[in-house]
Order: sequence, then structure tokens, then C-alpha cells
Amino acid sequence: EKGYYRAFEETPKTLFRALTAVEDSRFWMHKGIDYIAIVRAIVSDLQAQRVKQGASTITQQLAKAIFLTPEKTIVRKLKEVMLAHRLEENLTKEEILELYLNKIYFGSGAYGIESAARTYFGKSVSDLTMPEAAMIAGLIKAPSRYSPYSSLEKAKARQKIVLIRMQTEGFITAVQVEEAYKQPLYLTRSHKRRFKPNYFLEYIRTYLEETYDSEMVYKGSLKVYTTLNTNLQKSAIDSIQIGLRDLDKRQGYRGPIEHKEIDLKKEMSASASFEKVILSKGTRIRGTVLKVSKEEATIKVKNVIGVMHKEDAQWARKLADKNGNETKKIPKNEFKLTDILRTGDIIIVKIKKTVKGKPIFSLDQDPIVQGSIVAIEPSNGYIRALVGGYDFSKSEFNRAVNAKRQAGSGFKPFIYAAALEAGYTPASILIDEPLVYESREFGDWEPENYDQQYHGATRLREALIKSRNIVTVKLLEEIGVERTIKFARKLGLGGPFPENLTLALGSLSITPLELTTAYSVFANNGVRNDPIAIKYILDKDGNVIESNQPKGTRVMTEQTSFLITSMLEDVVKKGTGWRARALKRSVAGKTGTTNAYIDAWFLGYTPELVTGVWVGHDNIRTLGEKETGSKAAAPIWVNFMKQAIPELAPFSKSSGVINSKVFDMPEGIVTAVIDPLTGLLATNETEKMVDFFKEGTVPTVYSTEYYRDMLKTQQEELKKLKKKKKRK
Repeated sequence: EKGYYRAFEETPKTLFRALTAVEDSRFWMHKGIDYIAIVRAIVSDLQAQRVKQGASTITQQLAKAIFLTPEKTIVRKLKEVMLAHRLEENLTKEEILELYLNKIYFGSGAYGIESAARTYFGKSVSDLTMPEAAMIAGLIKAPSRYSPYSSLEKAKARQKIVLIRMQTEGFITAVQVEEAYKQPLYLTRSHKRRFKPNYFLEYIRTYLEETYDSEMVYKGSLKVYTTLNTNLQKSAIDSIQIGLRDLDKRQGYRGPIEHKEIDLKKEMSASASFEKVILSKGTRIRGTVLKVSKEEATIKVKNVIGVMHKEDAQWARKLADKNGNETKKIPKNEFKLTDILRTGDIIIVKIKKTVKGKPIFSLDQDPIVQGSIVAIEPSNGYIRALVGGYDFSKSEFNRAVNAKRQAGSGFKPFIYAAALEAGYTPASILIDEPLVYESREFGDWEPENYDQQYHGATRLREALIKSRNIVTVKLLEEIGVERTIKFARKLGLGGPFPENLTLALGSLSITPLELTTAYSVFANNGVRNDPIAIKYILDKDGNVIESNQPKGTRVMTEQTSFLITSMLEDVVKKGTGWRARALKRSVAGKTGTTNAYIDAWFLGYTPELVTGVWVGHDNIRTLGEKETGSKAAAPIWVNFMKQAIPELAPFSKSSGVINSKVFDMPEGIVTAVIDPLTGLLATNETEKMVDFFKEGTVPTVYSTEYYRDMLKTQQEELKKLKKKKKRK
């Protein structure tokens, strides 16, 4: 339950009057059971020859909400009656009403009257008007049916019933009924995002059920204090949905959701004004195609009729089957709306803008691709946002926590960090050349770079920037698979690990939560904090029954952490993570792409926040040609982090800008001017660059002309190489 507790005296009398009038008019007179109402309900049911009226009092409803299941049996009803009687014996009427209004469900995820007021009207319960109080009181009978977000007409009809009941009970006059009914309802537009059940809440609920018994979880009045930042969670949901829809559109238009035969004259006549229906710019909603021509389509959404122009459906020139595989691409100059739409199609549209009160739509569709976001504060391990899929209401499977997917190049930084711990430097040289491992049992394995070229002598910093596969395989072979796995486990990666050189290409399967947690070690100067979702839990008496404090464990040196972070900063500045430069601040990160573009990753961090994004299909198939981590996952990361950083970073009132943190350089790190070709100390004859080193690991040899010429010749030969030479 997600709510705010409000005392009896903090709740306006108008609300109590509306509630008792419609739910239990004899509340102040009965002792928990209203026998007169029961007789009246029986007579009404017999006359109607069906169950037409209920006779549950507010006290009975409270007993059911607190103690009982919703099953409809005689035994449950008897328990309800007995409990209602005991409640009346032990509590005052005011206490019963207070409990009731704080426990009852009002729909749209709102438990309690304060949550309901904020959900539907964006205000506190104390600020509700009489018409608003009447609408909310009317929700209790059937929250989904009478929700104004589901049907404004049904909500208004129910409101009228409540107002009439208030008149019958003498609380208001007939004139007040009409005046209240005519007043418009100004609904908040943020209800779905604020109270929508999401993957983080389900993650918490699952943990609670596994740790405590269900009776305690659901009936024990626990207070669970979490690490969630609600603004970041909203941003994460928005970012993953926008990014997945963009990717889905690149895969092509899969056609209408369904098709139905329509009576055009009837559909055109049954329309309402745009203002009454309360639709806003950016709203995505189902619509029915009423008419379509080459250039324009007439679309009906709810009772509103608008138009969609050809330019607002251009992405649908690429057609795909139900699995997202391209079937046809229509040339731009030949594209017509009649190629993709026909009268009676049910489609998803987005409100682009309004012109003279008439909506202009653009074509949209729900993606079949999935994704996840995990955002962790590295200094304490607090999970600030967690999204495990496109839409929780359509799929509750939490990919952020439970989906083990191949890490691809997202694993490479752990190999390079292990090498730095073993004495390598960012300037250490390995040769990028044809490489073949022969095996009688499995056949030859021939790792390739993404660009299918060879680059000769390559510094480790450059190899990570360009995500060179061959250099990474060689590096793993040199430092050892077993040593690398042991190092990765210290950072929080659980495995299982493939105990062979394919590990260099990220062949291990891992969850986004695990991988993001491991990256947080880089951001936290080599100290690992286990991820924390719950800070502490209080029982009904206010006792702390669980408390989770950050317990940092050093798993790599500060110097190694700084060096790998500086290399990952260069991945952003000069390599595949270039999209993250949009943050215009200190950012380190790494893309990851698996074979055949099946999984796309971007793991990136600032000093304040580490965020991991994964994109892929549940059924393990390609995302499409060139849908790399840079193209498919990094835009989601950037969109989220642009919203997240202002939430976390300090703001300077004097300058009016965010105070950008940088990654601090620890003691024990020095700089040296090296030759980028050889990784040795630079001379006046060589190119020059500055790199970081641990004290005691700076090259002691100067780059000679002989060595440079040899490596240059080797590089030229490798670039010209057409056929790979076999080497064991």
C-alpha cells in the first residue's frame, strides 16, 4: 500500500458526509451491522430477482479490508459481521472512519483518501471541493468502473448519485446538487506516473514475501523505507519507453492492433469537444481510423475526432511482420497513407498538437523489444531507480533483476582492470593481428574486431576505447582466465563464468543489476557496496525489524580504479560511448554488443550515479542490423542521465549552473609524456601524449626510431591484409 495517513480532524466534513451518504447512511446509528439496510436490500433483491443491493456497513468494509480476503463465502461473511461488531465495541465512530478512509482503495493505485486526492486532483484532501469529494466518495463501490480516467461519463454519473444521496440526507440542497454537478473536474495529468505499480515496487514486494510471512507483509502495517528516488524512477520509465519505441520504429510498422467494421455515419456523429475529454499533448492512446486518403487520415480517439497527416507516419514506410522482421520498404516519394491504413483499423496514435481545438495525431506503436535500467548511487549502493521492462502492466517479468543476458563488450573493463592490478599500464602494448585457436573438439575459433580489420601495435587504453576484440582476447590469455574470474567475483559478478577465452568477448550471462553494481566499484574508488533497496523496516509498533547500512569492502586499489575510470572516460570522449558526451561533464562508460546484435548495453557513470541500460528481445533474437550498444542503449542512458544529474548534483545559486563533479585523482598516480605508437617515453622526434601511471610503472625506455619504424611497417602490412593467416 502506498499512502499518506490523515487524522480524522484533518479530513473535511464534506468528505465524511459524501462518504456516509452513499456508503452507509445509518453509520452514526448502528453498532456495526445495519439490520434495517439488510432487510431493505433483501426486499430490493427479491423484487429485481437478482442481487441488486449490498448491505455492508462502513465498519464491515473496514473489517474486510484489514483482516479478510475478498472471497465471497458464507464463512467469510460471518467473520466480517463478528469483526465489525468487535470494532464497534473497541473503537469510536470517528476512529472507524479515520481507519476506513486511510485503508480503503480508491483506484489508480491510491490507498487512502490523501493518496486519492493527490492522484485524481493533484492536491491535499483538505483542499478538496464538494464536487471533488463527491466524485472520490463515489469511487469506493467500483474504483475501476467509476474512474474518471477510464470513463469520465460514468464518473460524472456516479458523482451525481452521491450528490443526490447527500441531498436526501439533508447535507446539501437541490440547487447545490445542480451547481456541483455542472462544475468541471480538473484532473491531474500525472496520476499514472505517480502511482502506477512498477518494477521497483514489485522487487520490494517479492523480497518482503520471501523474508517475512504473507500475513505480516499484507496485514502487519509494516512501514518500508526504500532507497528509491521517485523522480529518477519516473525519468527511468520515460527514458526506457521512449528509447524502445524509437528502436521499434526503426524495425518497421507491424500494422494495426486489430480491425473492425464501423458505421461511419454513426462514428462521425458521436463526438465530443476536445476539452471535455481531457487529452494532452504527448498522450499515446488507441484510435480508430474513420477515413483515409493518400495524404490524410481521420482518426477517432474516445469521442474526439482528429487528423493525421502523411508526414507524421513517415517511419511506417518500412513494413515489418509481427516479429519485427522487415518485409518491405516503400520509397519516400511513393509513400501514401493508404499503403498502411484502412477504415476500421485500430492503431496507436500520439497527440502531436492541437489546432483550433482539434487534435493532430502522429502514428505510434507499442514495441516488442524490451529493456531495463538500473541506477545506483556508488557511495552507498542505494538503488535510486530500477525498471525491468517496457510496461509493467503488460509484463511483470523484471529483466533488471532476473534476466541473465550475455554482457558482450560490457565485460571488457573488468579484464583491463584485472590487468592493471597485475602490473599492466594503460600504455602497455599488445599486437592486434590475426588470431586463430585450433581445436579438434570444437573447431577453429577466430576472434574478429568489429571493423574486421587489424591494427598492429595497440596500447591498452586505445584497445578499450575502440573495443578491440583481438587485443582483449590476448590480454585475457596473458593474465589468465582464472585470475580474471576471481577478480570479477570480488567486484560482485556471480557467474557462472565460461572458463575459456570467449570470456574476453563477454560470453558470460549476467543480470543488469549485477553488472551495474560491479561498475559502481569503478565509480567508488575501488570500494564495493552491495546494492540496497530497503533502508529499514518498522513494524506496527514502530520497532525497527530490519536495517540495511552500507558496508563498503575494498576490492581493488584506488589507483586501479582511477586508471580504469580514466580509460572509460576516453571511451566516451573518443570511442563508442560518444553519445554520453551530451551530458557535458565527467562521464565514464562502456558500450556492449553481442553477436548478431542480440543484446545491447551501455554502462556509464558520473561521480554521483552509476546507470546500466540493457536492450534486447526476450526470445533471444537480433535487434536489427547495426543496433549496437551505442545506437540502441546509449540514447536511453543519456536521456535518463540528463534528468537524473540535476536531481543529484548540487546547484550553484550564484552561477545558476550545476556544480559538475570530477573523478578525483588519488595519491600514487603520476603522469608521463609517451609516444602513442609505442607506449614508451616520448622524444622530440615522436608524437606526444600524456597518460596516467601508478607510481613505479612509468616506462623507463625512450621510443626509438627503429622500434617506431618496425611497428609502423607492421601496422601497414596488417591493414593491407586480405586473408587471415592461421596461427595457433
